Amino acid sequence: MTSSKYKLSYETWASALVAVFVLIPSVPVLMLVGFDWIDLRSVLLAELLLMLIGLPLLFVCLSAVRHSLGTLAADTQRLRNLDFSTGKTCGSLIRELDDLHRQHDAMRQSLQAQNLALEQAQEKLASLVENGMLLSSERDKHRLLEHILMQGKRICNADAATLYLMTDHDTLRFTLRSMADPLPAFELPLHDNSGAPNERHVSTYVALRKETVIIDDVYSETRFDLSGTRRFDMESGYRTVSMLCVPLVAHGGEVLGVLQFMNATEPGSGDLIRFSRQNLRFVEALASQSAVALENHNLIDSQTALIDSMIEILAGAIDAKSAYTGGHCARVPELALMLAEQANATVEGPLADFRFETEEQWREFRIGAWLHDCGKITTPEHIVDKATKLETVYNRIHEIRMRFEVLLRDAMIERLAALAAGEPAEAVEARHAAEVARLQEEFIFVAECNIGVELMAPERIERLQQIAEQRWTRHFDDRLGLSHEEETRLEGFPAKPLPAAEKLLSDKPEHLIPRTETTALDPKYGFKMSVPEHQFNLGELYNLSVSRGTLTAEERFKVNEHIVQTIVMLENLPFPKNLQRVPEYAGTHHETLLDTGYPRQLGPEQLSMPARIMAIADISRR
Repeated sequence: MTSSKYKLSYETWASALVAVFVLIPSVPVLMLVGFDWIDLRSVLLAELLLMLIGLPLLFVCLSAVRHSLGTLAADTQRLRNLDFSTGKTCGSLIRELDDLHRQHDAMRQSLQAQNLALEQAQEKLASLVENGMLLSSERDKHRLLEHILMQGKRICNADAATLYLMTDHDTLRFTLRSMADPLPAFELPLHDNSGAPNERHVSTYVALRKETVIIDDVYSETRFDLSGTRRFDMESGYRTVSMLCVPLVAHGGEVLGVLQFMNATEPGSGDLIRFSRQNLRFVEALASQSAVALENHNLIDSQTALIDSMIEILAGAIDAKSAYTGGHCARVPELALMLAEQANATVEGPLADFRFETEEQWREFRIGAWLHDCGKITTPEHIVDKATKLETVYNRIHEIRMRFEVLLRDAMIERLAALAAGEPAEAVEARHAAEVARLQEEFIFVAECNIGVELMAPERIERLQQIAEQRWTRHFDDRLGLSHEEETRLEGFPAKPLPAAEKLLSDKPEHLIPRTETTALDPKYGFKMSVPEHQFNLGELYNLSVSRGTLTAEERFKVNEHIVQTIVMLENLPFPKNLQRVPEYAGTHHETLLDTGYPRQLGPEQLSMPARIMAIADISRR
């Protein structure tokens, strides 16, 4: 566009047109007064010639003005629609119009710059909204931290970025960098040995003060010790100019870490510039969002670790109840996970379709394995550890032995009485020796039956019943020193008058413990187990007659009932969605593929692959 100093003003153009179209036509009038006809005709011809020349010039001028104003109007319409596609508008020979063009171009540039700034602000706001949604949904901590770092780098147009996280021992640890260079192994303490705050480093200063710091020139900065940054520049060849440090402060005021950005760049050109103070608000908003997301993630991690630890403690407590099954609850998860890992890696055969795709699925299976025997917490220890048939809280063989002792004392008394009565000593001694030998042999037999190693054949049970029929005399009241529960059980049975003749081995009515209400009978769980009539049967002859092992039918049901209790306990817990299958994994390890397992007699079509793995692991580690 031509400089305005060479352009004529609107007044100059107007004066010229007035001279052509007003003053020149008035010349003939003036000449009528003082000039002759010949001169008048020459003047008229000259005037006509000037008008013929001036009219096109006037048309050109008016067209130029119309075009110039039309251009301005069209461009104004485009600006109204935020269309900045046109360049500078053409100028005008009229100075005022040319000035109007210049002001219009300046206005366009200003609007374009402001619109660009507004678009960038809107983009950053949209980015913050998107970032908030991503941060709230991200479950992987490494990806969460990586997203925080790279999103902050993009918002402030930084060339590089570093993330520090607080440790449990009052230091900042290098956690993540946008570049591929290795992370420093050392940590930055927030306090020195005397407890004084360490504000020499910009990152520790930001963490301690909880305030943002902007450095425009690292190499002229005197507030902080940036020797580490300069040393890194020297070793890597990178040149750090500007720096921005923002704290990650949780809702309660706890500092979780520090975001550090290096070298702000001009969008488009990539030239190094200072960090924009306008972008600072967006970066701090990102830091606030990130701190909340990180705090929530840390809280979830802490709660997860706490729950897992409590589960392991519960399993350890169950293992500690019995020396015979000790370590079982800890070994089964270990073996189950090993089996699952091998099955997960199989690509052929019946296991080809089995996969645990996510860490949550692995954790669900792991928790199910740890809780597979949690119902044993309801199983009495004396049943779990029952080593002999007469054992309850203690081994009742000692009571039986004392009865044999009583019979032996009776035999000794009978011997002395016979000798005192004058019976032949030889016959008395022979009879006494035979009686003692019989008692010794019978007690040995009863004691062997109590151990439960040998199968109780019918003839052994018959002999046990014969031994049980022997009588001993009780001279003391058996209703003294009883608990309230024992007294309640004996209310319906009258006491025998003393002295009372008792069987050597007896199954008394009070030995029957009535069954209390059990969840195994609740049809909603679908349990298919044979439930004994009584809770326990403590009868001596009944227990000694157990054909195999040491457990009665009632006690065996009580042991097996632990899986019932496991299912009931776990199915009534409000597990989150990602742990919904824990009751299935924990409650099916006693089922079989033959429909003969318990407590639900599930078949192969009802047993998932993880449930089958659990069953194998439980059998293998008993």
